[in-house]
Amino acid sequence: MQYRRLGRSGLQVSELSLGSWVTYHNQVDTSAATEMLAAAMDAGVNFFDNAEVYASGQSEVVMGQAFKALKWPRLNYIVSTKFFWGLSREGNTINRMDTLNRKYLMQAIDGSLARMGLDFIDLVYCHRADPNTPIEETVRAMSDMITQGKALYWGTSEWSAAEIRAAWDIADKHHLHKPVMEQPQYNLFSRKRVEQEYARLYDDIGLGLTTWSPLASGLLTGKYRNGIPAGSRGALEGMGFLTKSLSDSAKGAAVGKLEAIAAGLGCTVAQLAIAWAAKNPRVSTVITGASKLAQLQSNLGAVDVIGKLTPDVMAAIDAISAPLAA
Repeated sequence: MQYRRLGRSGLQVSELSLGSWVTYHNQVDTSAATEMLAAAMDAGVNFFDNAEVYASGQSEVVMGQAFKALKWPRLNYIVSTKFFWGLSREGNTINRMDTLNRKYLMQAIDGSLARMGLDFIDLVYCHRADPNTPIEETVRAMSDMITQGKALYWGTSEWSAAEIRAAWDIADKHHLHKPVMEQPQYNLFSRKRVEQEYARLYDDIGLGLTTWSPLASGLLTGKYRNGIPAGSRGALEGMGFLTKSLSDSAKGAAVGKLEAIAAGLGCTVAQLAIAWAAKNPRVSTVITGASKLAQLQSNLGAVDVIGKLTPDVMAAIDAISAPLAA
């Protein structure tokens, strides 16, 4: 496992990391989470991603209980969470959720700390942009989390380049803590934001990336080429929004062609896709997910594939996937 700086910060994150979206609490209990976190750490992973909204807060609870069971020195691991949607909308008509206002953010960080049983969270993200709150209010609240010692670095997730730059400029102007990282989707079929929209931000402000969905929600595993199998992510309750993308026949055919390239490299198509995302030097870490230990171990095998992605192999991959990428 190699380690990369998170943008211009001094923080070193493992090139592959482990996230909890969909899996924790829904498919992975505390015992299984503890086992997988331990295996990931043994493989060199030091960054574990979460969010307040995942499983309505229960994902943070499961991860926190696993950390407690593992008794790792706090210096040895990096953990994140994300804020925007909140946990409860019942009776909430005035101070609504889906916001990044100061009142919500100041309470959200305390809630995450309590659920995870931590004194501070390393990385905190604004999970989406909020058009109804002035960016300066959000920037000041996020900066204050760091000043108060409740978080160490802050960033954004799925913000536009213009919004990220506006937040950075406000922080710079007022001598506040600046956003360090962005968490966008990045995979063979989702490229434009990372490769084009953010292009100037890497050098201009030193933006780091912790990318998610390297397998395009499972499409790049190849298991959806003949429909949505029972027990898969696409079959889970509440995940129906993935059905259209997972059933895309053109992309499914492309995955079949990518499987041939993967076979030639002695790896799975999933490992190929994860390695491809990690090959981008602008990516600080690629967040992977797993519902079983064997799946985690297979995904982490992608570190051995990164070095096999020669210019010729990358060109062959692009010839298949780039025409279908957004």
